[in-house]
Amino acid sequence: MIGCLIGEVFALEAPTVLLNVNGVGYEIDTPLSTFCQLQKGQKVTLWTHLVVREDAQQLYGFSNAQEKTIFRTLLKVNGVGPKMALGILSTLSVELLVHTIEHDDLNTLVKIPGVGKKTAERLMIELRDRFKTLAQAAITSSTALPQIQFIANSPIAEAEAALQSLGYKPQEAQKAVAAVKGDFSESADLIRAALKSMMK
Repeated sequence: MIGCLIGEVFALEAPTVLLNVNGVGYEIDTPLSTFCQLQKGQKVTLWTHLVVREDAQQLYGFSNAQEKTIFRTLLKVNGVGPKMALGILSTLSVELLVHTIEHDDLNTLVKIPGVGKKTAERLMIELRDRFKTLAQAAITSSTALPQIQFIANSPIAEAEAALQSLGYKPQEAQKAVAAVKGDFSESADLIRAALKSMMK
């Protein structure tokens, strides 16, 4: 099992990071909370979870061990796969997710792409007890997101691609970004603002 990788960010294409570790490039899918902290050329440590299937092996990476723990906890919920778990952590911060579960906020969960009412109800039931032991650590974890510098694409294109990677339809992503693009010039700011508008 690959527990973490330490290397240099070689390329960024939301939500995938290409991490150069001693000359070997690892493709790692990340939640936007992690992706938005990364810059090309930056040396980082990503806490990883490896999913092995018959047709593929996929690495998922996180900026801290707490987020990785929450990701693994989400995977234990019936009907929640890696893509949905990544979407949940991209849409809600760890603190907000814990708060949502603790306060039975079903309306917030169903706004996450791919999460219907039945799945949201399962998340509520199955995570409530599991989060009791994780809540204190999650609440104290940091979610500050420094500015990101995207190299290849325009901020608008990156923001739209990031939203689509979460499961939003292209038209939904374009509409959300268009609604806030006049106020922000950085991709990370656009992504956060668009997500916030879509969760209202």
